[in-house]
Amino acid sequence: MTLKETRWKQRFNNLTRAYNQLKNANDRFDELSTLEKEGLVQRFEYTFELSWKTLKDFLESKGVVTQFPREAIKEAFASGVLAGGEAWIDMLDNRNLMSHTYQEDVFREVVDKIHRIYFPAITQLVEYLEKEL
Repeated sequence: MTLKETRWKQRFNNLTRAYNQLKNANDRFDELSTLEKEGLVQRFEYTFELSWKTLKDFLESKGVVTQFPREAIKEAFASGVLAGGEAWIDMLDNRNLMSHTYQEDVFREVVDKIHRIYFPAITQLVEYLEKEL
């Protein structure tokens, strides 16, 4: 196993742990208080961060070099790793938005997207990478 293969697999291990934490919150979505939904957003943010970095490392193990999240997302979509490139670009934009501002209406919209769109997209990535192990 090459160093690059080892690196993405190590990062995937971390992603899996973060994903499971996000899944626990997402599975209880209808029961979450506003404070717990803020925790859901935080879990989404670090799971997303690990997701794109794992993508970057996975792509590098296949000979595709990327440096930035948007670039890694586009390459992963083009190579068939990601099923929904638009959802991932939207995730990136909303992760950046939530990190720099707090508005109630934006918060509610992003929380809903995490539940309906982003979590399933991250699930698809995790399942894809599990098959690559």
